[in-house]
Amino acid sequence: MCSAPQTVIVLLRLLNVEVIMKIVVDTHTHTYASGHAYSTLIENARMAKEHKLSMFCCTDHSGDMPGAPHPWYFSNQKILPRFIEDVAVIRGVETNIVNENGDIDIPLQVDRNLDWVLASFHEPVFKPSTKQSHTLALLNVIKGGRVDALGHLGNPNFDFDFRQVIQCAKDHHVAIEINNTSLNGNSRKGSLERCGEIAAICKEVGAYVTTGSDAHFCSIVGEFDRVNILFDQVEMPEHQVITHSTQQFLAFLLLRGREKINEYAELY
Repeated sequence: MCSAPQTVIVLLRLLNVEVIMKIVVDTHTHTYASGHAYSTLIENARMAKEHKLSMFCCTDHSGDMPGAPHPWYFSNQKILPRFIEDVAVIRGVETNIVNENGDIDIPLQVDRNLDWVLASFHEPVFKPSTKQSHTLALLNVIKGGRVDALGHLGNPNFDFDFRQVIQCAKDHHVAIEINNTSLNGNSRKGSLERCGEIAAICKEVGAYVTTGSDAHFCSIVGEFDRVNILFDQVEMPEHQVITHSTQQFLAFLLLRGREKINEYAELY
């Protein structure tokens, strides 16, 4: 039986009325510290506010990515204010999956100073290999327990067993990112159809889904136009999208075993 909000959504779709899911958290943004991005944290925060976000994650590239900052950069995020421009700031990283063992390129001691760890394949770090190799790496990084989400999985250079990995992510409470930049046809070409299939399987198995702009310039922070179209096409349930509200996102962090962030008491 549908709840009242679900019934309204079904009726709107039957009437061909566009349904746009509310997204208030961007879990994938970069500053110029990443080495190939062009904005400051404050500029990103201002754009997050302009795009009516309640929260965003600072996820600069780590370790083995060319141009990435020293591990101290990520640990030292503890000095950041919890709100910039009245938008909540999550201290994070986009780390690299470096091998089939699921190792990532941030030192273990950095973890305690982070709220959010997004792990991704990047060609300069993990040379594209076989579907089996990529699947094994993803399964191991999930089971390793250090990673909260997997980034831009639609990249055709890193084919993998969608269902096996997504089911494993669901079982271990790891979110699957739907990356708005991957859907624009310019970055990671060939991702569009793959992201649609990934989203559909996430819906089917009940996996958690997160949303990232993957902004490398401030104007992109909080842009989810293509993500919204995809979510509407697959009829993604709001309760699976952890960025639909700050309450959902922070509850997911607690589910992951992260400590409650006292400064965000009113956002839980």
